[in-house]
Amino acid sequence: MFSPKLELFKFDACPFCVFVMDKIDDLNILVEMKDIQRDSESYKRLVSDTGKRTVPCLYIDNKPMFESSDIVAWLIENSDKLEKNS
Repeated sequence: MFSPKLELFKFDACPFCVFVMDKIDDLNILVEMKDIQRDSESYKRLVSDTGKRTVPCLYIDNKPMFESSDIVAWLIENSDKLEKNS
């Protein structure tokens, strides 16, 4: 199975993050959530890795992807190969 490690860097009040999180829920995909407002280590990692504070950012096997529409398109395209929530 393909099943890369997925981490979503987000914060709950961001409408673009909500758009991505809703699609993750719809597709029942297992994604580790990293709230950059509540977890300073996640915030530091995002800025250190990317030089940006922009969310949402989906890490796919530690490679960041920005832009909510790109993230959602990637999730839909790969959903059959991704690990699901139990």
